[in-house]
Amino acid sequence: MTLAGKRALVTGASRGIGAAIAKALAAEGADVAITYEKSAESAAEVVSAIKAKGRRAVAIQADSADAAAVQASVEKTVVELGGLDILVNNAGILRSGELKDISLADIDALLNVNLRAQIIASKTALAHLTKGGRIITIGSYFADRVPAAILGVYAASKSALAAFTKALARELGPKEVTVNLVQPGSIDTGMNPANGPYAETLKQFMALGRYGAPEDIGNAVAFLASAKAQYITGSTLTVDGGANA
Repeated sequence: MTLAGKRALVTGASRGIGAAIAKALAAEGADVAITYEKSAESAAEVVSAIKAKGRRAVAIQADSADAAAVQASVEKTVVELGGLDILVNNAGILRSGELKDISLADIDALLNVNLRAQIIASKTALAHLTKGGRIITIGSYFADRVPAAILGVYAASKSALAAFTKALARELGPKEVTVNLVQPGSIDTGMNPANGPYAETLKQFMALGRYGAPEDIGNAVAFLASAKAQYITGSTLTVDGGANA
């Protein structure tokens, strides 16, 4: 197993892409902590699935819009798992609307959860990551192509992650800690189901013509977390079925 003995935190991992990432890391041998906001039952199911693989697991309640809660979730992971080797900044929300219509509350929520939380979690993790450590952030392919005006603020919150990833990769390079960004395309989750109202329109953009599965993102993250990706840092991996090809 490529991640045997490693300890990981995956934020926003009670379901969907986050849950798939947590399970993929566990399948490769990592002990995994996850955060969740409200879905305690779903988080418990993910923890059970990880433990069934013979790994340690813990669920931590944390609202990613709350800076103190984000910091505390990193520190609790270190206490519960005995350290931290891999941070996956996965938590994210989608709020849409043209700029003339979108509320200040929605703008704040998008920036706080999709950008500020990633910065704070990474900053808190710095004291614990050593040689071979990993920071992997989940963005969106809408950072590179914005097909609808209503996605403007959401896309902005995600595109900023690329610049943050590059700068942090340079900062942590001397410690041999890598920092990378994964940009999922249309993945079949509750947030954007393959049978949803926008699915047929989105499929028209895809070279493969179909939605991806959460496991597609989990596998990409597990690779970047492994020693096989030790010379990859400051990079963006877009997993979108060719939508932005």
